[in-house]
Amino acid sequence: MTKPHDKLRGLPAARKAFLSGLRFTSLRLRLVVVFALVALTAAVSASGIAYWLNREAVLTRAQDAALKDFRQQLQTRAGALPPNPTQDELQAAAGQMANSSQRYSVLLISENAAGDQIFGYSDLDAFTLTKVPKALREAVKKEQPVSSGNKSPYHLYWQRTTDHGTPYLVGGAKVIGGGPTGYMLKSLEPEAKDLSSLGWSLAIATALALVGSALLAQAAATTVLKPVHRLGVAARRLGEGKLDTRLRVSGTDELADLSRTFNRTAENLEKKVADMSARDEASRRFVADMSHELRTPLTAITAVTEVLEEELDAETGSVDPMIEPAVRLVVSETRRLNDLVENLMEVTRFDAGTARLVLDDVDIADQITACIDARAWLDAVDLDAERGTTVRLDPRRLDVILANLIGNALKHGGSPVKVSVRLDGDSLVISVRDGGPGIPEDVLPHVFDRFYKASASRPRSEGSGLGLSIALENAHIHGGEITAANSPAGGAVFTLRLPRDPSPLTAEPDQDPQDGPDGDGERPEEGKEQS
Repeated sequence: MTKPHDKLRGLPAARKAFLSGLRFTSLRLRLVVVFALVALTAAVSASGIAYWLNREAVLTRAQDAALKDFRQQLQTRAGALPPNPTQDELQAAAGQMANSSQRYSVLLISENAAGDQIFGYSDLDAFTLTKVPKALREAVKKEQPVSSGNKSPYHLYWQRTTDHGTPYLVGGAKVIGGGPTGYMLKSLEPEAKDLSSLGWSLAIATALALVGSALLAQAAATTVLKPVHRLGVAARRLGEGKLDTRLRVSGTDELADLSRTFNRTAENLEKKVADMSARDEASRRFVADMSHELRTPLTAITAVTEVLEEELDAETGSVDPMIEPAVRLVVSETRRLNDLVENLMEVTRFDAGTARLVLDDVDIADQITACIDARAWLDAVDLDAERGTTVRLDPRRLDVILANLIGNALKHGGSPVKVSVRLDGDSLVISVRDGGPGIPEDVLPHVFDRFYKASASRPRSEGSGLGLSIALENAHIHGGEITAANSPAGGAVFTLRLPRDPSPLTAEPDQDPQDGPDGDGERPEEGKEQS
């Protein structure tokens, strides 16, 4: 069975384009077309009915008048002839009958005294027996039985014919009592001309009705679509975030009710968005304030833990072996808490929109080498980057991205970790591939989510779940992106793509990017946290 779209596929390109255009025409055009079709249907129907009624009335009136006059003339003129008239008598009677007010041609047929058939013509050139239809001649000759309902053995019969485009009325009857048989031929050309004029008048009236309906449809479409257009513009503005958009409402019709409903919806949406924004801002401020307030006691705690760690590493062994595990746990958790606070402060800068770029021209190979060397990863990382490749970016933020991607690969994937650098047009592409089993497919969509950890059974893992999220935000502020996938050769691959020169994205170059929401100008020690 052939499907509709298979048929459409076989159509010529021009016809398919035309059908597609019809499918997606504007509402205004569809309204005009519908109005025009309705008006055209109504006008054509009315004109057709009027033409048919007038045609029947005109033809019937002309036909009845001619046949009535012919009947009277046949009875008075032809009926007065002797039983066997001569050719001249028959010709004279035909001429007298044709001179009536109805102006028709007459043909009389009879027999003379010798029994021969003779003809009387009023106009031999215009009307002969050959122009009388055979069925009409046979009907005229046929004698009908006389009864109470039929008092005459012969009837008057008529038929409409056309000869060379001209309509005619042909009638015939036989004189009762053995008289001659008479036929008449009347041209209906005047009536046809009148009907043709009437048809043209109705056609012009139909065309005017069609034009008028199109104008009315245009006016109606304007009246209906103007509020709809305003509603569409307001909806687009609302979708663009302009929640104070309102419609001017006038009237009591359905469109006015729709506008009022839109205004109420926009007002409720504005209130809810304002409430959500206020709560979101309060949450961000709380996290920022909390992180800032935690930094002071954390600084003191960190100093104490550093002293304790030095005591643990000292050769004197001054720390009681019974409490050494507890001391090491305090040192480890203090560092973890310090990293978490610093990461939370960095996240709040991105959420508040206060993070800024400080761009500089750097050799990308030197930058990556410095990042690896600072964290003592040289033996575990294989770098594939050409010296002399210079790009313009924020070195500190690139260091944060690389530290998180490489550290995450070492911790979760394992060595060897390969870092590759290449240029792709106006973009810098850095890929980090580990030697592990890869990332489970159900985890891939969530690796950049905040606080997400693939294993729910290890909620106390060393990472906080913010490292990759912070790396992604640093890529976004450069106008770049980070994607995660599994390599066909095994292991997970994180691909960083940055523009070679993100200068157009620098909105406020004079602001210190290290300044947080509280403007204290302090900078966290990023790069230590890997999720």
